[in-house]
Amino acid sequence: MLSLKEKDRPIVRKLFDAGCCARCVLRFCCVGTYSSYRQPYEDIHRELFAFIGEENSKSHDASDQGQSEDPPSKRMKIEDNGSLEDSVTPAEPKTVSDICPVCLGVLQHFCDHTYAKQVSDAVKKEQYEFDRLVLTVSLPAQLSVREHSCWLHIKREVREKSMCLGKDDVIQVKDAFKWAVQGKIGQDLGANVLANSAFEVSVGFTHPETDEDCHFLATICPDCFKPTKNKLEPFKLEVPPCFQQGASIFTRMAVVKALEKISDEKFSRHYPCPPKKPETTCTALDTTCLHNSVFIAGRYNKFSRELPQTPWVIDGERRMEGSVEELIAAPLLFSFRADGFNFSSSGREDVDVRTLGNGRPFTMELLNPHRAKFNTTEIRQLQETINQSSDKIRVRDLQIVTREATSRMKEGEEEKTKSYSALIWTHKVISSTDLEFLGNIKDLKIAQKTPLRVLHRRPLAVRQRLIHSMSVSYLDTHHFTLKLCTQAGTYIKEFVHGDFGRTKPNLCDLMKTDADILELDVESVDIDWPPAIPD
Repeated sequence: MLSLKEKDRPIVRKLFDAGCCARCVLRFCCVGTYSSYRQPYEDIHRELFAFIGEENSKSHDASDQGQSEDPPSKRMKIEDNGSLEDSVTPAEPKTVSDICPVCLGVLQHFCDHTYAKQVSDAVKKEQYEFDRLVLTVSLPAQLSVREHSCWLHIKREVREKSMCLGKDDVIQVKDAFKWAVQGKIGQDLGANVLANSAFEVSVGFTHPETDEDCHFLATICPDCFKPTKNKLEPFKLEVPPCFQQGASIFTRMAVVKALEKISDEKFSRHYPCPPKKPETTCTALDTTCLHNSVFIAGRYNKFSRELPQTPWVIDGERRMEGSVEELIAAPLLFSFRADGFNFSSSGREDVDVRTLGNGRPFTMELLNPHRAKFNTTEIRQLQETINQSSDKIRVRDLQIVTREATSRMKEGEEEKTKSYSALIWTHKVISSTDLEFLGNIKDLKIAQKTPLRVLHRRPLAVRQRLIHSMSVSYLDTHHFTLKLCTQAGTYIKEFVHGDFGRTKPNLCDLMKTDADILELDVESVDIDWPPAIPD
């Protein structure tokens, strides 16, 4: 049942002699059948001892389970008067640890129904809605060192048997653990456990007793353990730099990289083979859950001239209540039960600018949603909830999209066109004939320095933009309506008043008079995304 062969017999004995647990024996014998690891520990242990032709003694079984061999025993004591008396004598203190020196107890004590229920109970408490999950496991980096040590311990035996077996053939602790426990977790949660899923359940283990197992590698392979820049300062402040308790430079990837470089001889000089038995087992960390982000797309109209697109905060003080993103986000956060959101749109309008027409495309990333599946009817209801919550905005074409699809909103954004309608005031008296020449201007090239009003949040640069076309409607001697079709990213207000000469040419230059913009509306954002949804 365990798929072992005659050549594995001496390897099994050698691993047991080193104190390895039954599941680690299977791993080093390259047993790759899931069902072997799912068996109760006692059954695996019994089959292995039957395989090597030894009695599955109580002491062996207790040792591998990390339990005392016997409870305090009742012994006979000869009194001075020669009579016999029953007495209870405490068991002798154990001098050898019962914990596996390779997996540090992970495959002994955390592959049963008790731990599986502990994990599933933690997941249920978070109240996610899901029908499939992926189980991820985080193990202490020192397990890689101990596995390497055990591999060197049996390497000679492998060579003597002329076995074609490499270290990479050994089943990883992480895989063996998943094979043993994930079926129990999935059954308890009523969900399929897959290799990939949007819903992730993470378990982890720590083992402070052996944290220093990796430290010798930093002396032999210092290039593998260079701290990142943001971690340099703590290392300078605390002495010594590399060997402090819990130093974060000893990541699993760094340790594996160092083990690939170090020679067997040098490793054996610095670390015992097989590894020493620990006194304590691993400690399980809290189970955590995370659902991949859900992305919502749509278009919004803004009808208010007193509503910013995003919260308006100046010098740490909020100006104006509410924002477009908050009005859209509130119903979505509530329905998806998400932890937060990221809002993005195709450009942005100023607080005093309306967005009309078909609206401005936007996407909203909902972080760690506890509910992720909504049908078309439910999404329509969400859209209606947003629209009924305020008369300042309106949303259309609301839909769930993929992360990849959101990039289409930004692709070639500056090559797209946008249309505007502006109410213009002029200093000098004008007539309708004074405006006719503006309608004849096509593809006017302008150069815009970063406007003074946004210089605090955008880098100083000169941007080349196109005014594709203009049309005018005369109102009175000092006012007219200007309609523009421009390259996306054009600063319309600065094109009108010139921004102290930072935009050239500008409307003031063209009309040879001072002019300013009184009202501005976005009439259309010509991006064919997201797909329109019929009413």
